[in-house]
Amino acid sequence: MNTAKRLRELIRNGCVAMPGVFNAATARMVERAGFDAVYISGAGLCNATAGVPDVGLLTLTEVTLLAGYIARAVKIPCIVDADTGFGGADNAARTVRELEAAGLAGCHIEDQEFPKRCGHLAGKTLVTIEDMNEKVAAAAAARRDPNFLLIARTDARAVESFDQAVERAKSYLAAGADAIFPEALQGREEFREFAKAVDAPLLANMTEFGKSPLMSRDELAELGYRMVIYPQTAFRVSMFATGQMLRDLKSTGTQESWLDRMQTRKELYELLDYDPTK
Repeated sequence: MNTAKRLRELIRNGCVAMPGVFNAATARMVERAGFDAVYISGAGLCNATAGVPDVGLLTLTEVTLLAGYIARAVKIPCIVDADTGFGGADNAARTVRELEAAGLAGCHIEDQEFPKRCGHLAGKTLVTIEDMNEKVAAAAAARRDPNFLLIARTDARAVESFDQAVERAKSYLAAGADAIFPEALQGREEFREFAKAVDAPLLANMTEFGKSPLMSRDELAELGYRMVIYPQTAFRVSMFATGQMLRDLKSTGTQESWLDRMQTRKELYELLDYDPTK
């Protein structure tokens, strides 16, 4: 069973938690921790790899290369943030073909205008429903593997209204999307009402410090959500710990007090399936 087919099986049978990763080593840690799938964060790739904000600065070529490293490093399914599809309908079609060839199990494409912004910031603008429908239809038709999961993300809640987010979601499903990602819903009741209104596999974004309340996987599963992503959790924790270590190293001149808070050489080699004796 390929990873795209496996992902569809997982979301049919329950709610899949997908920690966000920004490189292949972190994806291996997610897999070793027992998770069934990985989310490749667009913000994570921008922030951690290029040191730039999440405003669409990475190209399709760069995202495909980086996401491909991650997908090939693990056996579990990986989905990736494909931003706006990197252009119009033809670009979205090429995006799907490239990501599919790189080993991804699925992706999400959003209805923001380019250059996009983080979904939990102000100042976003949207393409028309008609333009997004054309993009979704082209992306769906471009798949070589019908199991590749095409998720349409709508940012309409923050830009237009909750009702417009529902309307757009239904339109994108009719255009060929397999699942819907309603970004930046505000309050538990909105998560509940969206799930009642949209009959499709739904993805919930549990990012920290955003517009949406943090809810547990079980709570979201009860509401009807089939995927939950934690895009920047691992990145934020890693950056916080690294910042503390660097301040301590600068002031003391030694890392000795951090040894019991490090991954050891042996643990790293085990993660990489590397035997240094061979």
